[in-house]
Amino acid sequence: MTRHARNCTAGAVYTYHEKKKDAAASGYGTNTQRVGKDSVKNFDCCCLTLQPCREPVVTKDGYLFDKEAILEYILTRKKEYARKLKEYEKQKQKEEEELHEKTVNEELLKLQNFLKGEKNIVSSSKSKLNESGSSVSNMSNGKEKALPSFWIPSKTPEAKEIKLQKPDKTIYCPLSGKALKVKDLIPVKFTEVKDPDDKKSLITKEARYMCPITHDILSNSVPCAVIKTTGDVVTMECVEKIIKKDWINPLDSTKITEADIIPLQRGGTGYSAVNDCLEGKHERPVLQA
Repeated sequence: MTRHARNCTAGAVYTYHEKKKDAAASGYGTNTQRVGKDSVKNFDCCCLTLQPCREPVVTKDGYLFDKEAILEYILTRKKEYARKLKEYEKQKQKEEEELHEKTVNEELLKLQNFLKGEKNIVSSSKSKLNESGSSVSNMSNGKEKALPSFWIPSKTPEAKEIKLQKPDKTIYCPLSGKALKVKDLIPVKFTEVKDPDDKKSLITKEARYMCPITHDILSNSVPCAVIKTTGDVVTMECVEKIIKKDWINPLDSTKITEADIIPLQRGGTGYSAVNDCLEGKHERPVLQA
């Protein structure tokens, strides 16, 4: 019977610890590591700035943004679209000019071929005389326009122009990838925790917000939802046990529907998401056989 120790090499099985240790020492393969709490943003932080929202708004898919940050993002995308459209129109105009020039050259070539055919009708003696006196210059018959320019990158034979596609005018959400419009942004209203004994600022508090109906503390571990009509953030437990009974908002006693409940996406950065893909990967060279 073999020894059951960490560094025991008498076993017939290649253990997980030995595999991990050898992979780290070899410098090959993919390293994986579970991300920590510092890589996950809080539920009340903007998905772009990763900072607490001063004026929070939410999309129809439940992604929270700071209004200033998301409007700046939309404006930047519109400017980028205008720039790409200008380049595309410039390319299109250039293609039209090249097509027009090609048509003119074809017409000119047809005319030259016609005149050349007419000259062949004359007597053989005159044709011989014309052949003896013809020019041998490489600049004749319009060839001076086709001279190569090897010192200009766009004129070299290897240079290929990149053909631009018409840019898409639609602005997409940076997280969900769906179409995003300013009118679809819904203002969000968080209910602060009222504690007269706690003199800390709102940013430094761990328990900053609560559900306005059940007074439960909101956090990353508590699934939340936004009521579309009022913008209040409540817990999903409150939605299931209280709101869905009569479909009445307890805060203002108005009728709501299931479409008015927007599940709030919990914390996550561009690097990781909560309860999904919480593993960072570092790909290294693969050892070839």
